[in-house]
Amino acid sequence: MLHLIYIGRYEKAIDHLSKMCKEGFYSVPTCTKAIKIIDKTREKYDIILLYEQSNLQKDIVDILYLKKKYPGIYMVLVMDTFSEEERLEYLKAGINNTLPFEASQASIDNLINFVKARKQQKINDLQKKGENIQSFKLPLWKRCFDILFSGCALICLSPILLFTAIAIRSESKGTIIYKSKRVGSNYKIFDFLKFRSMYTDADKHLKDFDNLNQYKMVDDDSEDIWGEALGIDDDESQTILISDDFVISEETYINKKSQEKQNAFVKLENDPRITHVGRIIRKYSIDELPQLINILKGDMSIVGNRPLPLYEAELLTSDEHIDRFMGPAGLTGLWQVEKRGDSGKMSAEERKQLDIKYAKTFSFWLDMKIILKTVTAFIQKENV
Repeated sequence: MLHLIYIGRYEKAIDHLSKMCKEGFYSVPTCTKAIKIIDKTREKYDIILLYEQSNLQKDIVDILYLKKKYPGIYMVLVMDTFSEEERLEYLKAGINNTLPFEASQASIDNLINFVKARKQQKINDLQKKGENIQSFKLPLWKRCFDILFSGCALICLSPILLFTAIAIRSESKGTIIYKSKRVGSNYKIFDFLKFRSMYTDADKHLKDFDNLNQYKMVDDDSEDIWGEALGIDDDESQTILISDDFVISEETYINKKSQEKQNAFVKLENDPRITHVGRIIRKYSIDELPQLINILKGDMSIVGNRPLPLYEAELLTSDEHIDRFMGPAGLTGLWQVEKRGDSGKMSAEERKQLDIKYAKTFSFWLDMKIILKTVTAFIQKENV
């Protein structure tokens, strides 16, 4: 399902578009609130950002920020009229398309169909990427171990799998198994299996995001869009960028954008769309158990680098990161058991480097060590 996120306050347009849209639809007044929804959506290629035209100078700052933070996201300007000069400014900032405030059903359907086709093209591009690089072949010992381990685990854990399936279906309607496209070894794309831990049509439950309510105009926290207080130097020589959502020096803005682009991993916390059963199975990693079927099929291994969503994988197609995909994809891996500090957090770059290290140095004994460490991690109290 696609997620259309409308950024703006024009109620007539919001009401019209929400009625026309058959997909998940959100409306928020500011970029800050839109970012909170985007960050909770694992696959960014499933998002269409509908940005309401208002003031050109403010719009350009917002659009530039959103485009730099999410390079592959599809942005549509919802507008009335503009001059040729304004059109060029919006295009240069990162707008991909336009829609009138009272767009027809046909226009919206065409937009949605195009974005779905665009996602498929991204899949094709990643598959071609895998064909053009040196192919990784899983060693026979590792494949034999995967079949033996996953087969035995499925048999031994069958009571837990059955009980979990019944609990999920009892609490809420919908499929028991959730599928998403993931990218594994050699940029191979496959259906990644998990127990469903969210409510059916979770993306349509805007009421669950109380802090994102369009009529709640005051933020509950005092943090800015980067999660920290903004510090503005009294240096008059600096260029200052101003928006409804932030005021920041251009130099600081560029530095923060550079840091954000390096982060291709997303971890969600306290997501209000998760069911009661979902919270339990996530806490103890039971939601991951259907991936034993992926392992039995040969999509991934017991130990390896975690398969990534399309959007995140495409951010790691440069030569310096290709080695990450030249190793086995896995249920658990090196960085999962190498978490540091009291909070167990690790920077995105540390994760990437550990993934590359594992791809280059994995062995039977290293896999056994990771598996033993992973067993203890299942019972850690971690909100994932």
